[in-house]
Amino acid sequence: MPESEPALVDAAPEPVPGVAPEVAHGAEPGGDAEVPSGAASGAASEVVSDPAPTRSFWQVATTPRMLTLLVLLTAAALACGLLGSWQLDRAELRGAQAAQEAREAILGAPPQAIGELLGPQETFPGELVGRRATAVGVFTGEQLLVEGRAQGGEVGFLVLAELRVLDDGAGSTVGEPGDVPVLAVVRGWVPGAGAAPPAVPEGEVTVTGYLQSAEAAGTGLGADGAPLPEGQTDAISAAQLAGRWGTPIYTGYLVQSEPVPPAPLVQLDPPALPGSGFAWRNLMYAIQWWIFGGFALAIWIRSVRDEAREPTVAAA
Repeated sequence: MPESEPALVDAAPEPVPGVAPEVAHGAEPGGDAEVPSGAASGAASEVVSDPAPTRSFWQVATTPRMLTLLVLLTAAALACGLLGSWQLDRAELRGAQAAQEAREAILGAPPQAIGELLGPQETFPGELVGRRATAVGVFTGEQLLVEGRAQGGEVGFLVLAELRVLDDGAGSTVGEPGDVPVLAVVRGWVPGAGAAPPAVPEGEVTVTGYLQSAEAAGTGLGADGAPLPEGQTDAISAAQLAGRWGTPIYTGYLVQSEPVPPAPLVQLDPPALPGSGFAWRNLMYAIQWWIFGGFALAIWIRSVRDEAREPTVAAA
């Protein structure tokens, strides 16, 4: 009986020590490993897939939710604007009241001696505008007509007189006329050059009035460009008056209120006082409300932009 052939069995080759399995099995060392086709196509699809779509600004802005938010924030901005306007009105009202109170306090204060307020050749401080002052002295008789000055809607002339201050109330200007300081005094207003101003009073007088700062130097020309005639000027300039009347001279002038000037002189009203006409705290409140209104609209714009940048999630 013939002997049966032994069964052939594929036995796994024994690993060779120190040799990588793929080399032992016939694979080339360092060769690329075979990748399943399905996995390769999946990876490629992940690389070339398009990003999720986004919406434009106006697409987001016209959504019901954003339109509702816009209405609410616009209403808030309008409320802030109205509150700012109200505060601005309050600023004007309170500023006018404060200016009127300051005016009454200054013009209603008792007069002070000129020497207690201002000295000759001293810089005229702004806070002295409108202050009532008294000067004791004598008029020299020198008078000038200041052209182009309106009173009651009519253009005429101011009558400017030279007063030599004998007593300034501080005991520092006592002397003879010609050796003492010069103070320019506006005695009043006349309607035209044809009406000659009355003569100045003689002897020692006490003049009370409102202080004003001297003006810048004039050009010496009339409205038609021609030189002004002798005895006229176009500005109450301390520098120009010093050249005509001498020094020392006060850098401000006095608008006479007492004694009342005789006719045809027209007594001038108290001078206008400088002032902003605003209560600054209320003005700052108004600006703050307007800024808040701008923030309300900026919040809506920022919300729309942020949502427009977010990718749109497609429905499943």
